[in-house]
Amino acid sequence: MSQTPADTMTAAPDRPTGRPPAILQVLPALVTGGVERGTVDTAKALAQAGWVSYVASAGGPMVRELERAGAKHFTLPMASKNPFVMRRNADRLEELIRTLPVDLVHVRSRAPAWSARAAAQRCGVPFVTTFHNAYKSHNWFRKLWAGPMSKGDMVVAISDFVAEYANKAFGVPRNRLTVIPRGTDLSKFDPGRIYPDRMASLAQQWRLVDGLPVILLPGRLTRWKGHTVLLRALSLLAKQRGKQDFIAVLVGDHQGREGYRAELEGLIVQLGLDRSVRLPGDCKDMPAAYMLADVVVSASTFPEGFGRVAVEAQAMGKPVIATNHGGARETVLPDETGWLVPPNDPKALAEALNTALMLSPERRMAIAERARRHVMEHFTVDAMCAAYIRVYTKLLFPGQG
Repeated sequence: MSQTPADTMTAAPDRPTGRPPAILQVLPALVTGGVERGTVDTAKALAQAGWVSYVASAGGPMVRELERAGAKHFTLPMASKNPFVMRRNADRLEELIRTLPVDLVHVRSRAPAWSARAAAQRCGVPFVTTFHNAYKSHNWFRKLWAGPMSKGDMVVAISDFVAEYANKAFGVPRNRLTVIPRGTDLSKFDPGRIYPDRMASLAQQWRLVDGLPVILLPGRLTRWKGHTVLLRALSLLAKQRGKQDFIAVLVGDHQGREGYRAELEGLIVQLGLDRSVRLPGDCKDMPAAYMLADVVVSASTFPEGFGRVAVEAQAMGKPVIATNHGGARETVLPDETGWLVPPNDPKALAEALNTALMLSPERRMAIAERARRHVMEHFTVDAMCAAYIRVYTKLLFPGQG
């Protein structure tokens, strides 16, 4: 049985006042994505371990889950990039820190980092940041914009790749850097808990064809996710195999990028893939989606800080093809749990897809077992939350972290 974060930690140490320590996490909003998921998971773990858990954001659908777990949410315009709103946010956060009170502030994004750092400094409380990606620093403005993220008393990076970047591009000293990979909830991403009716419902929505293997690319419809690279690879794959004996599902919300979706639809027709490719939009049941897939693709053309898709797919026992840069190099075991291919290389991707579709049942089962074990050993939500609690403890109670 896996341990919960509460199991891996002793009861929350009392502050000198005799109360448990209080942590305030700050992020733009609680809509969807890896940043939001990590925030909610950490807030839950804090509450379970007896800490006081607060979150400030502009709100969103994940607030209800957060509050059910025992954390308290404060709705503030933290997503704003307006300098006047950001200055006002610093005042709002200062008031929260002083009145609640809060013992440590943890910020997870660039825009709210300006306000959160100012408020933490005024109140004299520790300040933690999490680099969720290799933030752009190619010009002075980009570097300035992300600057507060490098000023944490402790700076967390979600991968070794991101930690190296934070050190070199932003000058974060090694003694203030720690790596905490994103965690996957193995109770949710568990092949044994996906009932057939969930898969059947999705299969009907996506118009899957019995007997045809499914190639899945999850990710919001934005250019750097590599949808066009996959489409061109699928065209090459069809020529290589002499037929389109597959269904490819590019699942994800366009988030207002109607022009890009229209571009993808046009390319699908141009490549003659309109009978084999689906663009179903957002999916509310990703565990079932992974179970329908024969291979999962992450074709990102820009290095991802971590790559949640690759880890979730492996947790579901699915072979993964990812681009050979960024966090994928730390999450995919080449020729053991999947394959790494050069970015922007449709030919290499087509070859890897063909290899994945030709796997024998025995080889596929071996990959599934190795992939899930890999995630259980390195990328669980329990391990992530326990690591964050150790960071907080080290700053608040030196010698106990």
